[in-house]
Amino acid sequence: LENTAHQVEQRLGPIVFGRNDQTLPDGVLQMLRNRGETVATAESCTGGLVGKLLTDIPGSSDIYVGSWVTYSNQMKTQQLGIPASLIQEHGAVSEPVVREMAIAAQQRSGADRAIAVTGVAGPNGGTSQKPVGSVWVGLADARETHSLLLNLPGTRSSVRDCAAKCALQLLRLQVLGESLDHITWVAPAHTP
Repeated sequence: LENTAHQVEQRLGPIVFGRNDQTLPDGVLQMLRNRGETVATAESCTGGLVGKLLTDIPGSSDIYVGSWVTYSNQMKTQQLGIPASLIQEHGAVSEPVVREMAIAAQQRSGADRAIAVTGVAGPNGGTSQKPVGSVWVGLADARETHSLLLNLPGTRSSVRDCAAKCALQLLRLQVLGESLDHITWVAPAHTP
């Protein structure tokens, strides 16, 4: 069994996050704890689910500093300082908005890292340009910001659940120093 587990880990590489009962949120928190880093979140379509997954883990309060659940455009502007003109020009579900959400969460919280999520969870609200399941994830630290577009099929519940878990996995891979460009379940955004 150990030989088989080793072969699986070798083939899957950095996407493997643990063994036995270790969950993805537990693995992310442990990795950040080992590095002495903290994280904050800013969420829209996931409605605080990323924060919930992290705070389900006992002892998360020394790593997870807090969250903004900015479901409406008005809250994005009031709580995170996202310019209303940016939202009007690009829409709430866009690369520029998720990048600003991540930057604001990192800077306003003082955390080392931040995750931001905005998207169309459905079943309504999708368009031909932004269909249901279109979710932008932003990752920010003091040095750089990354943004990635997820195209997630399924029900509202499954889109939200997958978006939250993908966001955690993307953060994990970023902390590991892995390139996010080769991941097949996301379309990398153009970064200036």
